[in-house]
Amino acid sequence: MRRRSLLALVLVIAGCAHISPPPPDTGPMDRAEYVIGSADVLRIQVWKQPDLSLDVPVRPDGKITVPLANDVQAAGLTTNEVRDVIAKALADYIAAPEVSVIVREVRSKLVQVVGEVQRPQAVGLVADMRAIDAIAVAGGFTPYADKSDVRILRPNPDGSVIEYRFNYNAFLRGKHPESNQRLQPGDTIVVPD
Repeated sequence: MRRRSLLALVLVIAGCAHISPPPPDTGPMDRAEYVIGSADVLRIQVWKQPDLSLDVPVRPDGKITVPLANDVQAAGLTTNEVRDVIAKALADYIAAPEVSVIVREVRSKLVQVVGEVQRPQAVGLVADMRAIDAIAVAGGFTPYADKSDVRILRPNPDGSVIEYRFNYNAFLRGKHPESNQRLQPGDTIVVPD
């Protein structure tokens, strides 16, 4: 019953959305550098300074705490930008600090998979994840799923929602491969019954 109520709510929201064709796919060289988000886990390594090297989560305020550098803004920046800020702060204590910043765990980029899947859940978004991949992570379709009418809801900054359709059955037959589009953080995949 709760699942049906949730699905009904999502479909009502989707009714307010406008349906668009899938956006054009970008090539690997067109993608922007990864931007760190809250809840991501970063590995900070300072060469020849094991006491300053650590794994640290990005707090909800977007900052991390690094020994000697104190609070450093991380959310909204790239790893290279965070590296430069930390290196500059450590330069007061260490001659020419060599810092590296690595995203160890991506926890800020999620998509929701709801409706007729085995395990409705938030799925961590990984590079080049598509609708079919997120559905697989959620355990696949239930026997009651309408595989021909999967919807991908994508919020816009202005609060509106764009709706894309994914017909799994047609996709398996080699039709409309573009409908199995690359997901973006904040997308919701709705599998109706």
